[in-house]
Amino acid sequence: MSLPLRRAVVVSFQPLTVFILVTAVGLFGCATVIPPPAIKPPSPQWESDKLIESINQRGEQFRSVRALAQVNYTGPDGKHGFQEAVIVQRPDRLRLETLSFMGAILIVTANSKEIIGYHPREGVFVRGARSKDNLRRYTQIPLELEEITTLLIGLPPIDASAPPKQEGNTLVFSSNGRKRDVVTFESQQPVPTRWERFNADGKVELSASFSDYIATAAGLFPSHIVFEALLQKKKLEIRYQQPEINAVVSPDLFSQPKPANVQEVPIEAIGS
Repeated sequence: MSLPLRRAVVVSFQPLTVFILVTAVGLFGCATVIPPPAIKPPSPQWESDKLIESINQRGEQFRSVRALAQVNYTGPDGKHGFQEAVIVQRPDRLRLETLSFMGAILIVTANSKEIIGYHPREGVFVRGARSKDNLRRYTQIPLELEEITTLLIGLPPIDASAPPKQEGNTLVFSSNGRKRDVVTFESQQPVPTRWERFNADGKVELSASFSDYIATAAGLFPSHIVFEALLQKKKLEIRYQQPEINAVVSPDLFSQPKPANVQEVPIEAIGS
């Protein structure tokens, strides 16, 4: 998700650590109670046709999402936790607002033409082409825009037209004779729980887990998404709060006019 810029545009976030202590008081003293581990029922053995049907249907059912999210980022440059307003319209429209108690400190928009990052506090307006590298500068997700919008709406960013091979509750999608994407369905419903992308060396370079599914009018939606860029040792944890699915979203939200009296700089100036 959108992260603060280094150099002239810097915003710091304090990591949030939560400790939960459970104690029980008996008649003659105190004792720590350790709840028994939850017993997870085994997942049904899904047929290949059912899994492919699920992927295709979900791709049609989920077109947009608008929600507030708690985002936790971990990477070589440290840990950050922040609130993010997320608006996604598939296939190629995205708006991210990094929030503080005083309002938005960063607004990122992306559409079929360009990506813009506006930093209200610093009065800086950053503009660039909607390339994969430019999107990564702001989202920390090394994917194309269409894949990012797919991921943020709770779907594995795969080419569903590629012929898959079933291995248990997993579909393996190959491209040009090599393994490309793997989607796993370890749930009581035929919904994806994990996605992995392999590089040319056969190693997993990107992955995402989808969990905490909630019922919506469009179908089951994962309110908890964890994305990892393993080779870069970066991790994004996204927890959606009351997501609004398939809402009508104005196209104007995915572009930003340059405010008066702000400095405009090319996106390449912010580094990688």
